[in-house]
Order: sequence, then C-alpha cells, then structure tokens
Amino acid sequence: MKTTLKFSILYFFLIAGNFSLSANGKTNLNALNVQTNSHVQLSVDLLQSIKNGEASQTEARLKDIANIKFDDLVQSLDSKQKKLAFWMNMYNALVQVELIANPEMFEDKKLFYKEQRHKIAGIDMSYDNIEHGILRNSRVKLSLGYMKRLFVSKWERKLRNKDIDGRIHFALNCGAISCPPVAIFDDVNVESQLNKVNEIYLKENTSVEGNQLTTTPLFSWFRADFGGKKSVKKFLVQYDIVPNDETKYDLKFKSYDWTLLTGNFIDL
Repeated sequence: MKTTLKFSILYFFLIAGNFSLSANGKTNLNALNVQTNSHVQLSVDLLQSIKNGEASQTEARLKDIANIKFDDLVQSLDSKQKKLAFWMNMYNALVQVELIANPEMFEDKKLFYKEQRHKIAGIDMSYDNIEHGILRNSRVKLSLGYMKRLFVSKWERKLRNKDIDGRIHFALNCGAISCPPVAIFDDVNVESQLNKVNEIYLKENTSVEGNQLTTTPLFSWFRADFGGKKSVKKFLVQYDIVPNDETKYDLKFKSYDWTLLTGNFIDL
C-alpha cells in the first residue's frame, strides 16, 4: 500500500510538471498537447499572413477556405469556441483584405456589409451573414438584438451559433476608427482572448465623470445581446471599468467614428 501511495504521489508531480506556465502566466498548450482545430488554424494563418503583408500566402489561404467541403466545416466547428474563433477571424480577415486593396468600397457601407461576395466552404456570404446570421443566431440586423429571423437558409442553420455572446461586438473589426482592433483568435484560448480584447476596447471607450457614464454605442445598437441597457454597468463591472457598488449612472453613448482605418492589429 505504501509503495502504491508513493508511486501515485510521484506520478502526480511528474504529470503536474508538464503543465508549465509561460512568462505571462498562461498554460503552455504545447506541454498539454492541446491543438487548435484545423479549420480554425487556417483562419489564424490567414489573419497572420494579412498582418505580415504576405499577399501570396493570403490569396492561397482564401482559396483553401473557399474550397473547404461544407459538411466538413459543419462537423469541424462543433463547439461554441470553435465557431467563435473561426468566424470572428474570417470576418476580420475579409474586412482587412478588401479595404486594404479597395478602400473606396467603404463609401457605400450598406452594400459593403450586405453583399454576398465572400466564398467560404463553397457558400457565398456577406459580412451580415457572418455577424448577424452565424455569430448572432439569425438576428434581424436593425432590431437591437430583440428579433430573430424566421426564414433562414439551410446552410445558416447548420453553421450558426446557438448562443449569442455580446463579447463579439468588441472583437469584430468593421473597418472604421471606432471599431475594435483586430485580434487573432484560436479555439483553445478564445475565452481569455475575448475577455482581453473586450477589456482593452472598453477601457479605451468608456469614461466616468461623477454619475455620468459614457461608453461605446455598440451597447445600444445590440442591447439585447447584453441583456438590455440596464445590464451595461454589470458588463463593465466584469472588467473593473466601473466599481461594483450601488452607484446609479446616467448612461450616454459616444459618437461612432466611421472614418476608414485598416491594419489596426493587436497582440493579445
């Protein structure tokens, strides 16, 4: 019995030793032998090639993504984390590719987001398809998040996320100055990555003067995704932007600067 106990203790420490931490305190994923989903990795590589200015690599990866078999993509993105990472990366990557090459496309913003000109797994999609259809579970774009579309395509039903996570609004880069910066997400770390980019964006876009709380209008445009306007303070408390006390704030939203801005990448 004593020998077995000693062996168990030794085994525990040997295993624990493999859970090494990096300099920033995060778990070393290589030591844990945790791998990013292959399709998510392709979206990661795409964004990285854009960030590095590697045009030929970017073009090749866009072709690979266009040629993914649809059923393979559906089966591969089998969790919320995988869907979030893949589709946020794809949205941000496509915006960068188009606006860097053709900045004049941003002059007609309605058409820019609505037109289905991006082929992913054989399907022609728009930015609205990705954001409001897939990531927001088929929400009507201009309904503040309260209305769901009843009639949607078969492919959207198969790809969409079941949950609406308000954090995506502070992670999707729409090509303007007031948009969140471009981060690169993977399905293994997406929860911590989302929290980090949310914290960075919200701290830069929120101010408190007495009882006046001023923050990004994204909270207003997609209010149902956060639980309504009354939940804004609760959301900000999570990131230590406002204290968790009894203070009642008068909520005000900043103006949104739609001036074109590309290349605003951030390392998490």
